[in-house]
Amino acid sequence: MENKINAYSNILELIGNTPLIKINKITESFEGEYYAKVEAFNPGHSAKDRIAIHIIEEAEKKGILKEGSTIIETTSGNTGFSIAMASIVKGYNCILAVSSKSSPDKIDMLRTMGAQVYVCPAHVSADDPRSYYEVAKRLHQETEGSIYINQYFNALNRMAHYRSTGPEIWEQTNGNITHLIACSGTGGTISGTAMYLKEQNPKVKVIGVDAYGSVLKKYHETREFDANEIYPYRIEGLGKNLIPGATDFDVIDKFVKVSDEESAHTAREISSKEGIFAGYTCGAAMQAVKQLYAEGEFNQNSRVVIIFPDHGSRYMSKIYSDEWMEAQGFLNAVKAEEKPEIQFVK
Repeated sequence: MENKINAYSNILELIGNTPLIKINKITESFEGEYYAKVEAFNPGHSAKDRIAIHIIEEAEKKGILKEGSTIIETTSGNTGFSIAMASIVKGYNCILAVSSKSSPDKIDMLRTMGAQVYVCPAHVSADDPRSYYEVAKRLHQETEGSIYINQYFNALNRMAHYRSTGPEIWEQTNGNITHLIACSGTGGTISGTAMYLKEQNPKVKVIGVDAYGSVLKKYHETREFDANEIYPYRIEGLGKNLIPGATDFDVIDKFVKVSDEESAHTAREISSKEGIFAGYTCGAAMQAVKQLYAEGEFNQNSRVVIIFPDHGSRYMSKIYSDEWMEAQGFLNAVKAEEKPEIQFVK
């Protein structure tokens, strides 16, 4: 009799095949059906696991990466975690240039996963030598035997989602999806998923979510980069102060902008009403759905898929902290009542 152990060889084999979960309470007064593609079910708790493993394995196939090599990347936190996780399993060193806007939780997680972390000022121009883009480039030049993932300008970012996220959503909806709503940062998730879905059905409408303070929405509409659009904002992993080469703007039908405050409260609402512990960008994506519904975008025939990119645990010191929310001016007496009071037993 064969004694077989049903186990995965390593944690990287768990990447992909994330569930589609119906949104019930938040959209109960909406016409149509709404489903979240919950990427927190990846082992690294975000959609970025998909691009990390795809880009790394492509580099391995080309002989660029060998055991002991160093992987360098620019990240707001999630991609960095995914790369650090893969580096541990595969035997690589990992150096990450991180935006100072990234939550302390994310930075601590990266260090825990063995990454060497450089925290760079968030509110400088992309070509400033202190920006996390330029710091990563410099570290790559200075580190012998390193590769720079460069997710913002790497077409493999798109292809990871074209090969995985898109087919998964098509199969999970049995081809009945009418709308895809996804946040756009590097643009890899929305572009790659959209490319696949539109190949199956060109009528699928793809709507990108952008932040106030980012240039993406205006660039999509005008194909002009407008630096006057840029100002500081708080949402991590959403929007950009440059035009990412990884974004295929032609497969995106339109963009909608969301605010820091509303996105934060909507993330909390997802957690408290749906039981899905949602990250900041999940709140942004769901907030976009609310705004689009108010504009008449959806009807009773709509089958809407919203990509929830990551997990709420990465924002405990931010949107899930009443102190942080209050410091941003996001917490008023009414919304403070969303969380039950702590009862101290004496």
